[in-house]
Amino acid sequence: QVQLVESGGGLVQAGDSMRLSCAASGRTLTRITVGWFRQAPGEEREFVGGISWKAGNTYYADSVKGRFTISRDNAKNTVYLQMNSLKFEDTAVYYCAARTLMNVATLPAQYNSWGQGTPVTVSS
Repeated sequence: QVQLVESGGGLVQAGDSMRLSCAASGRTLTRITVGWFRQAPGEEREFVGGISWKAGNTYYADSVKGRFTISRDNAKNTVYLQMNSLKFEDTAVYYCAARTLMNVATLPAQYNSWGQGTPVTVSS
């Protein structure tokens, strides 16, 4: 089973950019689809975006489309979430998750492994 560790969170101002990393161990990411989720206080965990192991296809939630970009570096066994034009409402704990199926899934229950999360706070 793959183990995931997120990093890169912190405090930024609205309009700033931030890049989160999701480092994997225990299994290569070349056959793993990775999803990014976030959870704000008092809210349910929501899908942000994901990248498939097949051709690196990406899929994003409408709320982040055009601002967030997911990429992967197989040599480093790491997936990245580049977040631009951050808004106050992007404040949340961000998680990466893994599944072995090829398609990007949008429900948390469809992922098998999770990282511990990294907090992102956007001040307005």
